[in-house]
Amino acid sequence: MNHLLIEQSYPCPYCGEQIDTFVDASQGSQQIIEDCSVCCRPIELKITVDEINQTIRLIAQTDTD
Repeated sequence: MNHLLIEQSYPCPYCGEQIDTFVDASQGSQQIIEDCSVCCRPIELKITVDEINQTIRLIAQTDTD
């Protein structure tokens, strides 16, 4: 992928607030935890990087999903 840092948006699975984050595509598929900037609850992000189709898929879940 040409750009290694890609901006992605997703809704917080707890409060619904739209959150912007940057995904480092050079790290490949990964799973990380970020806190919501509004409700401060932990969000589990599952990031899938498809280098062939040059796409990133981001799934935001609660820490209990």
